[in-house]
Amino acid sequence: MGAQRPRTVVLDAGALIAIDRGERRLLRLLELAGAVHFPAGALAQAWRNPARQVRLARLVGAAEVTIHPFDETVAKAAGALCAATATADVIDASVVLLSRAVEGVLVTSDPVDMRRLDPAIDLALC
Repeated sequence: MGAQRPRTVVLDAGALIAIDRGERRLLRLLELAGAVHFPAGALAQAWRNPARQVRLARLVGAAEVTIHPFDETVAKAAGALCAATATADVIDASVVLLSRAVEGVLVTSDPVDMRRLDPAIDLALC
């Protein structure tokens, strides 16, 4: 067996919080990841005090990280996904939509809600 190629990962707020807490499994996953993506809304859910959130602040500034805006297009798509799945969390919907768009593995602390939004989404638990 050869080495696995780096995967694109998409982080939800729970994954960002786990990284901020220094959870080794998530830190290792980041080391192995290719590109790292997350929506600005997920960052808003995790961001509280950058002076105390050194790991999260470092992640936000990393070159391999892309933070995607929550603009009008995303807002409408997230709302439509929530309507189609009878759910209400537009930030979770934006994470699912981003994961689809970049064809990444969605790293989440909330697999039940993510599966409700997309039963076929590629998930990893944090």
